[in-house]
Amino acid sequence: MLDVLGEEIAIALVGLVGGVLLGLAARLGRFCTMGAIEDLLYGGSDRRMRMWILAIGVAVLGGFGLSSVGLLQTESSYYLSIRWMPVASILGGLMFGYGMALAGNCGYGSIARLGGGDLRAFVIVVVMGVSAYIVLSGPLAGLRVTLFPQREVINDMPPGLAHLIGQWTGLSVNAVGIAIGGLITIGVLAKKEFLTDAKAVFWAVVVGIAITTGWAGSYWVATHGFEDIPVVSHSFSAPVGESLLYLMTASARVPSFAVGSVAGVALGAFVGSLFKGHFRWEACEDPRELRRQITGAALMGTGAVLALGCTVGQGLSAFSMLAFSAPVTFLAIFAGAAFGLRQLIEGFQPAE
Repeated sequence: MLDVLGEEIAIALVGLVGGVLLGLAARLGRFCTMGAIEDLLYGGSDRRMRMWILAIGVAVLGGFGLSSVGLLQTESSYYLSIRWMPVASILGGLMFGYGMALAGNCGYGSIARLGGGDLRAFVIVVVMGVSAYIVLSGPLAGLRVTLFPQREVINDMPPGLAHLIGQWTGLSVNAVGIAIGGLITIGVLAKKEFLTDAKAVFWAVVVGIAITTGWAGSYWVATHGFEDIPVVSHSFSAPVGESLLYLMTASARVPSFAVGSVAGVALGAFVGSLFKGHFRWEACEDPRELRRQITGAALMGTGAVLALGCTVGQGLSAFSMLAFSAPVTFLAIFAGAAFGLRQLIEGFQPAE
């Protein structure tokens, strides 16, 4: 197949397939981090947060399941091949979460809304992608590298939680990962009301499968081709900037997993919005709202680069590899979003 398609087209198609699943989940299953946090804190519902946790459990099972049958080498994945920087995870997560609250959605959610015709989301996506590249390889790249230099994992240091537990106990890393994924999945399904919510369970599982297809497909292309293809799964911060660059310079660039992934989410969301009859063009009529969303998008792009991922990149893909950074970054994103929501909904005026 690689001889016919070429490695670049093949890896972009892998991203496209998983992205379509994620876009459908956002539109048809209402899978959304921002919505999950807001529902939990202010809506009295943990349904969407349980969906997110179930997706994590399925993705962990998928990732280490692939590894157990030789279809993935977890150590070759991006999140386990570099040393964890706790300060960057916390600072970047807080920035991303706060920016997400100001913007009203994360990068993944904004792409999904754009697929449904929301032009406010278009502004958020563009600003987030550009700000990510300003910090990644633009004017602020030098400062980022000075403050948070990326280094490879030291040989004698376990790259992730499953590897650490395996080292302590002598158990197989894959067995540890599968056990943790199973515990997460069983734990979140323990609530009867959620277990009987077939729609929520189905779309959460679809999201977990989408993350797994990213690992499986990128590893297969990387190990069967000759190009230096990174082993990755879905994320929507710097990949948005990469997709914007591709749109502007496609004649001189090759497509990538990121380009396929971003396009897939937009396509899946478009199809989902048509299916639900929800597609409509929307624009921002309040300049103050647009200013807040632009600020939030810039913070998301910056924070995601520092944390090496967003709600999907760290909250799902890195979590599926049980990287040390994943739970810390996700909790920081939650805290930043909670702070931002409180500012927007309640304000900070002292009670009289």
